[in-house]
Amino acid sequence: MKPDGSSLIGFGSGGPGGASFKAFDPAMDIFIEPSFPTVDASDVERAVQLAVAAAPAWAKLAGAQRGKFLRCIAENLESKIDDLVARAGQETGLPAARLQGEVARTAGQLRLYAEAAERGDWLDARIETAQPERTPLPKPDHRSMLRAIGPVVVFGSSNFPFAYSVAGGDTASAFAAGCPVIVKAHPAHPGTSEMVGRLILHAVRDCGLPEGTFSLLFDAGFEVGQTLVQHPAIRAVGFTGSLRGGRALTDLAAARPEPIPVYAEMGSVNPVFITAGALAERAAALVDGLHASATVGVGQFCTNPGLVVLERSSAAENFVARLTEKLRTTPEATLLTVGMHKAFVGNTERRARQPGVKMLVQAPMSAACGAAPVWFETEAKHFLGNHALSEEIFGPSSLVVWCENRAEMFAVAQRLEGSLTATLHAAAGERTAQRDLLDVLAERAGRVILNGFPTGLEVSHAIVHGGPYPSTSDGGRSTSVGTRALHRWARLICYQNFADELLPPELQNTNPLGLRRLVNGEWSSGRI
Repeated sequence: MKPDGSSLIGFGSGGPGGASFKAFDPAMDIFIEPSFPTVDASDVERAVQLAVAAAPAWAKLAGAQRGKFLRCIAENLESKIDDLVARAGQETGLPAARLQGEVARTAGQLRLYAEAAERGDWLDARIETAQPERTPLPKPDHRSMLRAIGPVVVFGSSNFPFAYSVAGGDTASAFAAGCPVIVKAHPAHPGTSEMVGRLILHAVRDCGLPEGTFSLLFDAGFEVGQTLVQHPAIRAVGFTGSLRGGRALTDLAAARPEPIPVYAEMGSVNPVFITAGALAERAAALVDGLHASATVGVGQFCTNPGLVVLERSSAAENFVARLTEKLRTTPEATLLTVGMHKAFVGNTERRARQPGVKMLVQAPMSAACGAAPVWFETEAKHFLGNHALSEEIFGPSSLVVWCENRAEMFAVAQRLEGSLTATLHAAAGERTAQRDLLDVLAERAGRVILNGFPTGLEVSHAIVHGGPYPSTSDGGRSTSVGTRALHRWARLICYQNFADELLPPELQNTNPLGLRRLVNGEWSSGRI
């Protein structure tokens, strides 16, 4: 299985298009065939109109059929894992073991969303039956549920070529919710994107679904993405990337005559607070755990711990010294793209020039896209007075913030911007005393971790991968991982005084789908 450089528009391909680009191998410092032309305006319009035509049938499709489709995609990915990993390795420089694990995770979350679609609980079906005899006014019959919003656009991410890309969580959850999807592929791994896109199209055909269920578009710049976000037929957008990119798309969507939501996952510093008790209890394990979390994937995870907050003491200074030594011996590894390498170098150089900031670790970097840990330290007073120190540096870089006492540590927590995660390491005997700090962290993050590390996101029904701005564009009201992700692609609708035969099956008296519904204030899976 190899890519041929084509956008996938329904069951067809894109035309000759405009400016073309090639994938780049960041480890070998070479471009990779084939060329991928930018789709033109007519191709974008064709993809959107196919999605519009498919949307009504998709919205009415039974959850069991959506589940079958998602499971088919998962099986297709697993059947071609060797080809996918080989191409993704060229385009990203990521090791085969990491990519194999990511394909497995992608297949797993496809099956999780299939289960959610089949079970139907996420629809939140609610029924209040009529009481015509009620006085002084009769009570009408109300039946409500979530309903698919229509065609959506998903932007593939750079740092996860499978799990957050063409068949990743945004696409899978939108399919599960009943929405056709147009993916704007990330230019960092176009060959991988095309190969995954073709596997999705095989599933579309095998499951007998409408042609416009899925399309994949390539773009050498930003115009195609901007056009999609502004198209009046697009109902929502999913994005994983930078704060700058997410804000640009959010602003475009808000400026439309009919604004639409953009669910953008953006910057996150993922602070880690470590108490004196935790250091006394398990300093060596904390050195190993924090080092692993900060350097996994060359620091290119959205949950990379970018801030470490400590009370100054001899034990804390010894901890940081041991961590620093371990970081110094961490070998250089390859960043995903030339652009990321340039941004990492520029951002770390700017941080080094900030007042009150000292360098802890700066290993030499030799390869074109190579990076090794670059860590800094500062005092809490400087952090509290300089907003630039609270900004994310994407890559293997973190900032140690030294506090004179717990009050200063608490002040640092209060000053934090929104993050995807916030972590506290505390000893067993002092956890209760940290409730106020945990409460502040819960205000600042979508996932609060006690005595763990933020990297290594487990996909589950209960997980939350979102957080207050700037970690996400919607202020943390949604998640991009877990079965609550389906809610982003649906809207509420209420049917009043409908004849039973006119209602969708989910709300009919006989409950033909066997859903768990809230009927007159009580949960029930039976008939009315």
